[in-house]
Amino acid sequence: MEKEQNYIILDVADGTSMAVYNALPENRSGKLPAIIVLQEAYGVNHHIRTVTERFAREGFVALAPELFHRTAPKGFEGDYTDFSSVMPHTKSLTNEGFEADLKAVYSWLTGQVNVDQSRIYSVGYCMGGRVSFLANSLLPLKAAVSYYGGGLDTIADRAKNLHGKHLFFWGGLDKHFKSENIHTVIKAVEAAGKDFITVKISYADHGFNCDERVSYNESASKEAWALTLAFLSES
Repeated sequence: MEKEQNYIILDVADGTSMAVYNALPENRSGKLPAIIVLQEAYGVNHHIRTVTERFAREGFVALAPELFHRTAPKGFEGDYTDFSSVMPHTKSLTNEGFEADLKAVYSWLTGQVNVDQSRIYSVGYCMGGRVSFLANSLLPLKAAVSYYGGGLDTIADRAKNLHGKHLFFWGGLDKHFKSENIHTVIKAVEAAGKDFITVKISYADHGFNCDERVSYNESASKEAWALTLAFLSES
């Protein structure tokens, strides 16, 4: 686990407490943009903490909430080679729980004097890609990003509530999603008249952004990172 000073503990409306990994930019003068980094199904692990730190180096106040906090200990990390290690936690998740967690993080961010409340974003990976979409429909975010968001089609009806622009990444080799699932999401966003960008990387698989997974694709990861930063800066 990282040092204790890398974590804050937030009270959630349902009476639970949630650990949140935080990373701050070196230059903390003036009002800073902030981003909520939403985990894969394997927890706020080394990869997600690294991603959070990368956003901090780009000048964001970056927070990664532990979405398994109701069922897993602080610092929980699942095994990428054994999905059964995380199933007890993923099965207990609910949209209501996600909403409570997101509101707690957003409330903390808007209470910080160095955070520009007009420039708060979210980004999520796999399971977190769905939560990032949920966050954009729930909170007045400036923009949000979803990398290969699992189950996004199940909450496509929330597209009508999106606040900021949304960027979607999909892997062309990803067997987790069918083309019709992606179509359901994009059709809903189009029907709602919301601004979005959708990118399918033909040579990328599920989890292509994570250099700790066998599906990692360096080219796709670098290209998606560059587009993500450009998207956030122009939103």
